[in-house]
This record gives sequence, structure tokens and C-alpha cells, in this order.
Amino acid sequence: MHESAAGARAPSDLDDLVGAELTAQVTVDEHGTVTGWNAGAERLLGHPAHEVVGRPAAGLLAEPPRGRELPPFPRLRRWHGTVRLRHRDGRTLTTKVLAHHRTGENGRREWFCVCALTARQAPPDRRDEPFVGWSFAQSPCCATALYDTRLRLRRANRAMERAVALSEADMVGLRVEEIVDEPAGRRAEQGMARVLSTGETQVNEDFLPAAGETRAHAWSLVMSPLRDAAGAVRGVCLTAHDMTEQHWARQRLQLIAEAGRRIGSTLDVMRTAQELADVIVPELADFVSVDLLPAVDDVPDASARGGGPPPGPLELLRAAHQSVTPGVPEAVTALGALERYAEGSAPVETLRSGHATVYEMTHPAITALVAHDPVRAARVREFGIHSVMTVPLTARGTTLGVAVLARHRHPEIFQRDDLVLAEELAARATVCMDNARRYTRERDRSVALQRSLLPQRLPEQAAVEVASRYLPAGAHTGVGGDWFDVIPLSGARVALVVGDVVGHGIHASATMGRLRTAVRTLADIDLAPDELLTHLDDLVSRLSTERDGGRARERYPDCAGEVGATCLYAVYDPISRRCSLARAGHPPPVVVVPGGTADVVDLPSGPPLGVGGLPFECAEVDLPEGSLLALYTNGLVTPGGRSRSGGADEGVRRLRGLLASPEPTLDALCDRILTELLPSRPPDDVALLVARTRALDASQVATWDVPATPSAVAQARKDALAQLDAWDLEEAAFVTELVVSELVTNAIRHAQPPVQLRLIHLTHDDSLICEVSDGGSTAPHLRRARSFDEGGRGLLLVAQLTRRWGTRQSAKGKTIWAEQPLDA
Repeated sequence: MHESAAGARAPSDLDDLVGAELTAQVTVDEHGTVTGWNAGAERLLGHPAHEVVGRPAAGLLAEPPRGRELPPFPRLRRWHGTVRLRHRDGRTLTTKVLAHHRTGENGRREWFCVCALTARQAPPDRRDEPFVGWSFAQSPCCATALYDTRLRLRRANRAMERAVALSEADMVGLRVEEIVDEPAGRRAEQGMARVLSTGETQVNEDFLPAAGETRAHAWSLVMSPLRDAAGAVRGVCLTAHDMTEQHWARQRLQLIAEAGRRIGSTLDVMRTAQELADVIVPELADFVSVDLLPAVDDVPDASARGGGPPPGPLELLRAAHQSVTPGVPEAVTALGALERYAEGSAPVETLRSGHATVYEMTHPAITALVAHDPVRAARVREFGIHSVMTVPLTARGTTLGVAVLARHRHPEIFQRDDLVLAEELAARATVCMDNARRYTRERDRSVALQRSLLPQRLPEQAAVEVASRYLPAGAHTGVGGDWFDVIPLSGARVALVVGDVVGHGIHASATMGRLRTAVRTLADIDLAPDELLTHLDDLVSRLSTERDGGRARERYPDCAGEVGATCLYAVYDPISRRCSLARAGHPPPVVVVPGGTADVVDLPSGPPLGVGGLPFECAEVDLPEGSLLALYTNGLVTPGGRSRSGGADEGVRRLRGLLASPEPTLDALCDRILTELLPSRPPDDVALLVARTRALDASQVATWDVPATPSAVAQARKDALAQLDAWDLEEAAFVTELVVSELVTNAIRHAQPPVQLRLIHLTHDDSLICEVSDGGSTAPHLRRARSFDEGGRGLLLVAQLTRRWGTRQSAKGKTIWAEQPLDA
């Protein structure tokens, strides 16, 4: 069997080569017993193996060791030193021993001791000088040159001759900068001069093209002094190590680290694409374009795309581009525009295959790219683009687009290492873009859900003129649970509501929808503001209990365990011009009366909803006609917007100043408030509700005190009909007469005095409200009378002939009301 030049020797051949008997090898176990003894050990001490193995190793020592001088052998991995041993013939030998602490083949710890027999010969003489000469001349790893004290070359090995493409005979007597006519040669010679003056080794790194190459290599230069036996510096040894691969590997790692820091700073697809382009240029390419598939936000996964783009030409959206040339003149497509790529072109082929590819300009995929585009072909010729690389932007099985890299200033074409680096950068950026895409899609859905839960159109009513704004939080925070509402109440009154659910995300939006529905339901039964908040607090407490006690957190890990919210509820009466308010941990409103200043309403602060155990207090304020009332969530005034320097107090102060400044419309006022107080992407949701109060004229309201006697019903009907004549509403006489008769009769028969009748004519929606108040607390209920019942049909007729009816409680009794349209 023949062995090839590159083949490995068999173990027996290797033993013959190295001469195992030239080294004494002894193994000693942890108890100090000799367990191994080779022929070299027998040559050294004269003992055959059968006389030594199994006996204490201490018997081989010429003198016993001193305990205080012994090193901590059990903790050592290796030991070396001089040992005095006794030969079999009685002689004492002083020998250098190297001992390794290892685990033997039997799994037990042992000491493996070796001693080179050739080391006992005389020191090396001039017979070893050929080895030194051969090693200097033939060393393949290090280019070496020797210079005298005048920095003139004396010797150069073969590696140095290859590096500079000159023979040693061509360089003898020359200086470094005469051999290498580059700035790097001058810097190397300056370092060598410092070696001669200081006697210290100098290290330098420089870039220099190798002979016959245009690409610069990274060289590590070590300049060390050459000393004679007396220590005097007699010359300089210059060694040069080609560190190009290591240098570019470090550069690639640095670029990847830089990409991790710079790419994905925002949850914006277009911004992330531009960050990728900025990282690639100029370190990897001279020009890069990033194109995305259209409507990429609508692509949920790879299966939805059916494995790749459809056949034929493709239109891609130019998301980003960058160039080493200012103004990016290589680009033929503007940012945000669609670029059409022909079938068979490099970008299309990359999207089809899903693999990155390097192209030279003669490749068919590149000729197809420029064949039908004269502008692109002209740019290729103008800038001298010599190589192109296309990289697909793929993440989680979804292809988002393609990046096209080009070189014209770099003299080297793209290499395999460049392709791997580009794929790594593209992969990192694509994951960030896919995260941004998914986040944007989910956020849009959450915002759509939240907006669908907010009032789509504020209702028309006679009490106030209103304008509102809702602004979702910035991209990093996500939508929250802020809401507002305008709820028409009986008696021409109106309820104004603003609330804020703790947290962000779709669960906060869903909770907001539940609370808004609950508020509208409680408002329909005409509860006072403090009573309404008490019921709402109970509801929030139950929602928290449901989440904690159920499995909501197991099924939805991002769902908070507790539900918390704040709320401000206000009821304004345009007849009395009074406003009743109560708040649950919410910022107090700001009011501006005509001709006055903007002031914060002095309103008792109740606990946030869900805390429980503490009562809510109601306050009343008089609001003249034309007063401004602003309700808002804390995202408008808390730190984070332009008011961040002074905190919430500063934000409220600025809000008061803006409300006091007149604007032609409430919508213009809302827009100015948001512009002045908030950045373009607020850190928290913002809800703003601004109302300008109206007042019903005294001529629109008629009130009578009714005696608690059955005969008073007829007079009440006459008074009501007379008022309808005064209002020119004779067509409503029949229904009004029936409603007044039924409600007054019920109050006299079933309730307690005092009884009062009130008619309200609302001109804004052409309706008439009839109210009967009494001192009782029992509310009537609608029921269907049987055929033989004498009564019980009046309230049913009222419900059928009017638009709506209801009951509201007050501190002194109750009021039954019915509203009828006048345009019927």
C-alpha cells in the first residue's frame, strides 16, 4: 500500500519515525505508584520495567523531597522542574522532567512524566546553523526581512520576495521606502527608526496591494531589534503578516453589529428599508435600491402568496435607495414610485428563486434589466457599474421585496463573502420590516376597532354645540382605551362623558367599548353623575374579578389581570343653565364663561373606577349661555408632548390659555389645541371634547303647578292646549291632550304632591316634551291591560303615540316625561 504525499502515517510508522526510546516516559498514579515504564526510562536509569512498575516512585529519587518545598500537586495541571534521580548503578542524575496531570485510559487520574534523552547532550553548536538558515528562508507564513543599522536590507526570505515580487538580490542594500514606493513604506521605515533609537518592538498595521493585485491587503508589521551577545542593537527584523481575511472578517462583524444597532429603530417599513440602504453604502456597495412588493401589508403569510410572485413583469415599490454619490444619481425611480421590472430580469429572478445572486454585466438577467430601459442603460454606462448583486427580502416564509446592490467605485467585483454578508444584513432588516408590517396591520385593526366603538357622529341636541377629537398613541405604544360620548337626556338635557381605560392594545379598546355601552345604558335611566359612577365602579370591579377568577390570562397572556379606568361624567340642563359633574380619578374639566378667564372646575376627585369602597361626590356649576366646557384625557396634558418640561400642571396651563383664545369654530379650536400641545405621534391616546353651552329661551318652556285633586286634570288640559295655540302647534293638540291627561291623572291618583306640569318646545328638531313631576318615588310600569280591566291602557297609549318616554328620579321625587315629534 502506497502513501500519498498528503496522507497521514500509520501509528507504527510514526513510532518508528519519532523514535519512542529517545524519550523517557513514566506514569505514576495518585498514590505515587509507578504504573508505566518505557524503554527510554530504562535507558535513562537502567531499571527494566518489571523491577519498577508497581513500586513507589519515591524509590527512584536520589534524596527524599522536603515537604515544605513540594508544590500543590493535586491542584496542578502540569509541572516541570529539575529532579535528582538515582541510577541502577548508584550514580545520581540531575534531569529536567515535564509532568502532565491527566486522566488515564482506565478513567483514573495519573501523572505522565517525560524526559528527553537528547537534552542530556551538549548545547547546540554551529551544526544547527543550517536549521536556522532554512527556517528563515523557507518560512511560508511570515514575510521576513533583516535590516542593518542604516536601515538597508541585508536578508529577505522567500515569503517577502513573493510579497513584493522582487528577489533578495534585487533588494539588498535598499531602504523600505525604496522597495515599496507607497506611504506605507515610509511609515514602516519610521517605525524601524524608533526601534533603533529605543530598542523597543514596534507594531503597525497598514494597507498595501500585493504584487500583481489591485485589491489592498491588510498587513500586520512587527519591527523588532536584533541584538548581539552584549545586548547592543545591531539591526532590525521586519516581519509582515497578511491579515486581509481576518481584517475583512472583523469588518463584516462590525458591519453586522452596526446593522443591529441602526436597523429597526422604528416600527415603520419604509424607514427600516432606508436604514438597510444606509448600512450597506458605502461599506458593501456603491449603490443600493430596496424595492417592496405592492400592498405588502395585505400579505399575511407565505401561503397567501402561493409560493412566489405571479408570472410576468412585476411592479415594485421603491422604498429606499442610497449611493456614494450625493443625490443618488444612479437611481432611475423616485422614492415611493412604482418600478416595473421585465420578466427574466435579475430582481424578478431573485424573487422567483428566493436566493441571492451575484451578476456580472454580461449576464442575461442584467441585459434583460437594461434592455428595455434606455435611462437605466445610460446610467450603467455613465457610472461604469461592473457587478450587481440581488438579495431577496424574506422573513418567516414571506417575501417582502428585493434589494439590488451595485458597484462602480469599488474596483473588485462582488465575492462570495460579500453575498453572505448581504444576505445576513437583508435577513436582519427583513425581520424588522416584517415586525413593522405585522405591527402596523394589528395596530390599524385595533385603531379601526377603537374608532368603531367611539361615536361615529355626535347627536344633534339643543343643549350644547360640540366638537371632538380622538388621536391614537404613537407607533411604539399602540392604541389605548380613551373614549368620549355625547348622550341626549330627557328634558332637553345632555350628558358629556370622557373616559380612559388603563393600558394599551386591543383589550383596552374592548374594555372601553364595554364601559361606553354601560355608561349609555345607565344614562338612559337618568342617574345622577355620582350614582352613575358608583354603578360603573361596580361594573369595573366585576370585570376585574372575571379576569382574575377565569382563564382569560391563560388564553390571552397579554391581557392585564386587572381592569382600571378613569371617567368624567357631566350633565348640562339648558333650561336651568346648571351643570352637574362627578369624576372618578379623571382630570377636572376646564370652563370658560363669556367675558371671563379659563378656569379648572373645582370638582371633588373620586377614586379611579375599580378601586371600590369610596364614594363619588357631585358638584354643580352655573354655566351662562355661550360658556366653553372642555373635557379631555390625561394624554393631552401629561409629559410627553411639547408640554413635557413642566409636567401636567404646565399642560393644563397651556390648555387654559388656548381655550381662552377665541377661534371661529369649535373644530378649529380643537385642531389648534392638538397642534400646540402634542407631537405628531403622541405617547398616549388623546380624547378631547369641547362643548359650547346653549340656553332655551323662556318662551320655549311653560310650567304649571297642578293641585292634587281629580278636577285639576281638566284645567291642566286647557292650559296645555292654550300653550300649544300660543306656539302655533294646534296639530299636536290631540296627542298632547291625551298625554297630559294620562300623566297628570296618574300623578294625582298614585303619587304624592306637589304635582307640576311642564311643556318644552324644542325648535332644533321640532319636537315637544311633556313632563309631569310629583313627590313620589314609585315609577309607573308599562303593562298590557286585559279585556275586562277598567284601567291600565293610558300609559300604553302614551308609549304608542310618542317617540319615547321615561322616568327620572330627583332628590324631591320623580318626573315622568314623553317626547313627541311635531313633523309627523
